[in-house]
Amino acid sequence: MKQKLIVLLGRILLGLSVQGVVIAQSNLRIAVIPKGTTHVFWKSVEAGARRAGEELGVEIVWKGPIKENDRAQQIAIVEQFVNEGVSGIVLAPLDHTALARPVAVAGQKKIPVVIFDSSLRGEAGKDFVSFVATDNKKGGSLGGEHLGKLLGGKGKVVLLRYMVGSASTMEREEGFLESIDKLKSVEVTVKNRFAGPTAGEAKTASMNIIDRLREADGVFCPNESSTFGMLLALRQNNLAGKVRFVGFDTSPPLVEALQKGEIDALVAQDPTRMGYEAVTTIVKQIRGAQSPPVIDTGVQLITRGNLNDPKIKALLGLP
Repeated sequence: MKQKLIVLLGRILLGLSVQGVVIAQSNLRIAVIPKGTTHVFWKSVEAGARRAGEELGVEIVWKGPIKENDRAQQIAIVEQFVNEGVSGIVLAPLDHTALARPVAVAGQKKIPVVIFDSSLRGEAGKDFVSFVATDNKKGGSLGGEHLGKLLGGKGKVVLLRYMVGSASTMEREEGFLESIDKLKSVEVTVKNRFAGPTAGEAKTASMNIIDRLREADGVFCPNESSTFGMLLALRQNNLAGKVRFVGFDTSPPLVEALQKGEIDALVAQDPTRMGYEAVTTIVKQIRGAQSPPVIDTGVQLITRGNLNDPKIKALLGLP
């Protein structure tokens, strides 16, 4: 009963415009468009977005490309929702340039857009409402600093990038390389290979550089699918647990590999919070409240040493 009253109060407060006029709660339709729909990360984003929708009394329509390299399909989905005249759009752009035009068209038709997870060309607060995301460069830096410590400041390192045009992972890769470049005795032997949008393609890309991996002391991957694909390749070649490995994201198979010692650390985002904050931000904007241009949803480095920390367990959904 108490929880229901809190939710009801939240809806009433968020339904007030700056003039104090209550705007109808039931007719807002928010389109949430992820980069893809198969990774565990996006399922967590969806859970957060739907929870916000329930609390705020708005309809959430979740739709995105199946694969994270289908820019044309994501553009078509944005255009579809613009033509339908939805109340607002929450978008994780597959490409920071290609999605700028459809977002501009939405703005011309007075449909507000919140960008989340991965940045878009333009200015937050001007070309779109807000940018809700992890500090991706910081996440990459955390990964690089930790890998450097694991290696004792010397050795050979492989970077398996994610995909051209993905702003979030490009920032992580940049942060990683900046941290590693500070270590004069660490050599990055591979930094121009791309995993592709799926774990299967990431495994293939990793197998194609297996000779470099056998020579490497450490590996870094910037997202869920690249990390899992690399893990599969290392396992197949009896290298898992022998090469120091820092990955990104926290799907159950990756956390299990961390517990087993096959992965040394994972850079963790908070996708549930990201989905929740993105929807909350756009609803507030529609109902008349001002939104900050950038909302940082946090980043954590998870190791076997801090897995039992209550905050880390809560983030991972562990008992």
